[in-house]
Amino acid sequence: MKHKENSESSGCCSCGHDDGHEIHENHNHAHNHSHDENHNHDHGGEFNLKNEIFALVVVLSLYALGLVFEGQLHRTFYSIGEYLIFIPAYLISGWSVLKSAGRNILKGRVFDENFLMTVATLGALAIHKLPEAVGVMLFYKIGEFFQDIAVSRSRNSIKALLEVRPDYANLKINGELKKVSPEKVNINDIIIVKPGEKIPLDGEIIEGNSQVDTSALTGESVPRTVRVGEKVLAGMLNKMGVLSIKVTKLFNESSIAKILDLVQNARSKKAETEKFITKFARYYTPVVVFASLAVALLPPLFIPGAKSSEWVYRALILLVISCPCGLIISIPLGYFGGIGGAAKRGILVKGSIFLDTLTSVNTVVFDKTGTLTKGVFKVEKIVPKNGYNEPDLLQLAAKIESNSNHPIAHSIIEVYGKKIDVSEVKDYEEIAGYGIRAKVGNQVVIAGSDRLLHREKIAHDVCEIEGTVVHLAVDNVYAGYIVIADELKEDAREAIQALKRLGVETTVMLTGDNQAIASRVAQQLGIDDYEAELLPEEKASAIEKLLSTTGKHGKVAFVGDGINDAPVIARADVGIAMGGLGSDAAIETADIVIMTDAPSKVAQAIQVARKTHKIVWQNIGFALAIKGVFIGLGILGMASMWEAVFADVGVALLAIVNATRVMK
Repeated sequence: MKHKENSESSGCCSCGHDDGHEIHENHNHAHNHSHDENHNHDHGGEFNLKNEIFALVVVLSLYALGLVFEGQLHRTFYSIGEYLIFIPAYLISGWSVLKSAGRNILKGRVFDENFLMTVATLGALAIHKLPEAVGVMLFYKIGEFFQDIAVSRSRNSIKALLEVRPDYANLKINGELKKVSPEKVNINDIIIVKPGEKIPLDGEIIEGNSQVDTSALTGESVPRTVRVGEKVLAGMLNKMGVLSIKVTKLFNESSIAKILDLVQNARSKKAETEKFITKFARYYTPVVVFASLAVALLPPLFIPGAKSSEWVYRALILLVISCPCGLIISIPLGYFGGIGGAAKRGILVKGSIFLDTLTSVNTVVFDKTGTLTKGVFKVEKIVPKNGYNEPDLLQLAAKIESNSNHPIAHSIIEVYGKKIDVSEVKDYEEIAGYGIRAKVGNQVVIAGSDRLLHREKIAHDVCEIEGTVVHLAVDNVYAGYIVIADELKEDAREAIQALKRLGVETTVMLTGDNQAIASRVAQQLGIDDYEAELLPEEKASAIEKLLSTTGKHGKVAFVGDGINDAPVIARADVGIAMGGLGSDAAIETADIVIMTDAPSKVAQAIQVARKTHKIVWQNIGFALAIKGVFIGLGILGMASMWEAVFADVGVALLAIVNATRVMK
């Protein structure tokens, strides 16, 4: 039974709806996102710093030595020496570009930045501009080197997640411990985690107390205290005591395995800006090639006294200046930095497209229980009716709830505190959005919302009850109710205020709880609007209404945690799931996962997205402006190959440095 946000509704009074224990299949994400291949500058391999530095030192040494011979061309010996030094330097520094150009030509992709650089530098070699040709490749390699360092730094923050992958589990078999791979452990197996060891699988503590370091998963440095009965996640680091844990999920289904998958596939969903630049380069490059060809061939034909060698040199300069490396390197790097920067803060973004969408969010919609509230329920009051007493009512509730995994069910079973004979409970049936029905012994018992009582036409004398309420009836006779308390999260109010400071126009809360509770929570937190007494499917309708009223330029984000939130998360422009307590369905459907379960992270995610977007467009504007100026100078003959090198590699380097700011 899902009591997630209970309610009381009645023909005699205004009461709310329970969210219901509605189970949804794990739908694929509703958004139609492109899965373009990553550009070849988005390196997938490991970056070997020593090898790169060694290659750069060799090329720089050869380059310096070559400059000694340059200028001594009147003697054949020096001319040969110049070639013997510059050509190896050219090949070492430019091999990756030459190889990529050749491979792409064979695949039919002729016009790209590798082709531009190859033609320009080979042309420079042909007209005996060896230092310039090597300079282009050398500074491009330096640019690639700094790009690799920047990508490596961005990736390291994400890689921290990969490093939490546990290597082994201490499996308890017949009282003895056996060290096994986490993949070989089954559900309900008992594992032992000693101080200093990583928790290898998701599970529940059955013995021992400790503090666990969750920083790798959440980005939070403060250790968390855990006790018997609490859930722990794979990847957490046990700091103090020995823990006995009953495994609740196979390794491949554990939180950490899912997170690793999200991180590794994050770059598959490209932002519109990235796709625009890819298309731009596709058309831009052939235009540049043919424009350079025209610069090389036409002036000598139509301008008296024009020298072919001079105009060929200008054409080669134009090719180097026009190379879109700065754009193609820095834009994906900017988004990668944004994803890495968010990961450092415990916010997992599944693709750069969602960073772009976040920048336009003007409406943020929150689920209540487990999102704005802690979702940690405690029995606050037991009110028996019609001859029942408190122990009888509690026993009845504990028995009927024994088949449920919901926190409310656990809170009732915990306060009951006795062993339950589950064989007494038969014909268990969930009534989606209302509650549950089952046979306990020879009696038919129902438990759920006030609305369930009205549906079953069971007479009762109370409707408006503040708090989350479970009503019970036995053989169609009202037996009483149990009030469950749930606290607001510490940062819930700050979360709403932070969104307001960022200019988010509307905050909304959707809940199955009754009007009284919803109104109180909305008022306490400063939420603009709320809808109460909603069934799970009615939440989706509420999101549809919001989507239709936000306009073309506004976006709607939904923040939730429960299994019943998955369809709403999928429908919103940006779906955000609470990753610590959230259900698998919500986490897998979401575009963004908040590992700390802190609603204040929503504002942080928007801040990171806006900063990323700003930096990316700074790079685009800066690169195009500088290139435009130097293209004009190159055509007029006022720029040499050295200025061309600056325009190309200098822009790339400055854009890379700017892109790394998003990490801070």
